[in-house]
Amino acid sequence: MNTEFFDAIEALEKERGIPKEYMLERVEAALVTAYRRESGGQINARVELDPKTRTTRMFKQLSVVEDIEDDKNEITLEEALKISPTYNYGDIVEVEIEPKSFGRISAQTAKQVIIQAIREAERGMLIKEYESKKDEIVSALVIRVDPMTDNATLEIGKNEMVLFRHEQISGESLRVGDRIKVFVTEIKQDTKGPSVVLSRTHPGMLKRLFELEVPEIAEGKVEIMSVAREAGSRTKIAVRSNDPAIDPIGACIGPRRIRKTNISDELSGEKIDIIKYSDTIEEFIAASLAPAKVESVIKRTDGDNAYRVIVADDQLSLAIGKAGQNARLASKLVGCKIDIKSESWLDEKPITSSVSYSGVEADIDEEA
Repeated sequence: MNTEFFDAIEALEKERGIPKEYMLERVEAALVTAYRRESGGQINARVELDPKTRTTRMFKQLSVVEDIEDDKNEITLEEALKISPTYNYGDIVEVEIEPKSFGRISAQTAKQVIIQAIREAERGMLIKEYESKKDEIVSALVIRVDPMTDNATLEIGKNEMVLFRHEQISGESLRVGDRIKVFVTEIKQDTKGPSVVLSRTHPGMLKRLFELEVPEIAEGKVEIMSVAREAGSRTKIAVRSNDPAIDPIGACIGPRRIRKTNISDELSGEKIDIIKYSDTIEEFIAASLAPAKVESVIKRTDGDNAYRVIVADDQLSLAIGKAGQNARLASKLVGCKIDIKSESWLDEKPITSSVSYSGVEADIDEEA
């Protein structure tokens, strides 16, 4: 161990924030393990790395006994007293080992331990840092894309993390040099160590994008009540105003639709429907099915959280949407089952429990 080793330890602390004491402890323990392995696993020892004097010392530890049974780990009281008159039976005597006795194993062992300790320390620091960023958006630079899996390696600050293909927006093609935003969904611990799970498909990402883009949301004047998302295709978001002077839909759209456009562009052109939230579930359901015009909403008696929606015959396909997407997103948005029927489906008997609507407040990205 030379001064270069201690220089490297200090550099790690300055450049990567890894505590010097942590690294010294890890190297000391590894050197002891290596020395014991070299001696057949039978010798007890202690290593002392002193960053002040920049010296490395190793001591063999011997137990003071009356009769020696293990000469590698035991010493008689008579021999111990020659070292110090204070020793007694049961004490541990430390005998310094010359550097040449362990020098050949120390360099390689220290190198391996330092590499592993750096990885573990950085993982620990990463977890500590990103625990506070869970459910938040961070900016990233794409530095690699695996041509086989399409998994993208991102540079976020001083860290490298992987954005897996299934967490990328459908149809999105990331390239090296792209600057993107990602959502921190989870901090996981597995057999390979801790990892940060990133996503561009999570509904929480769209919610955070609106909070960043719309000042009224950040200030609490407009509130996001619900989000239903099929990433890369379409999202429905329900908002309400906590200030009677503010139109929640208009605030989210922004002047010349710039706020909504910016969010859609960040999400590779994903269509966004902005719906005005209502505490009245029937009104909320009717709004969620925009752009279709809803005639009435009826609470079903055969389900705890199910509603039947009646629309004009020419509105049925619009209410359901392509491949059922509009109805599916509406159901997720309001959190209940929605059964959509046309007027011609109804029996002739009157339905007294229906609630009718003349229109809803929403901003729809083209037809659903």
